Amino acid sequence: MRARYSAFALHDADFIMRTTHEDSPHRKEDRRLWIAEILAFATQTQFIALNILETTEDTVTFRAGLMQNLRDSSFTEKSSFRCVKGKWLYVTGQYD
Repeated sequence: MRARYSAFALHDADFIMRTTHEDSPHRKEDRRLWIAEILAFATQTQFIALNILETTEDTVTFRAGLMQNLRDSSFTEKSSFRCVKGKWLYVTGQYD
């Protein structure tokens, strides 16, 4: 989770795409569209802090500190991951 948060902050769309599971609803077939969506979010967002609240074998609950257009856009999410060939891939998240 920390690596994905950092990738968003660094505008590293390739890393986000590589670490997203093929079953994720966030995945896009059109690679150019997906890159554009990731970069639009990343460039409009200031990444302030990441606090890991809880972990299990395949989930991470975290609080992401974000600012967009001078407004607090922070959120809490419980993300689910699947291990594929030794690499943990993001599937989806539930927001609080």
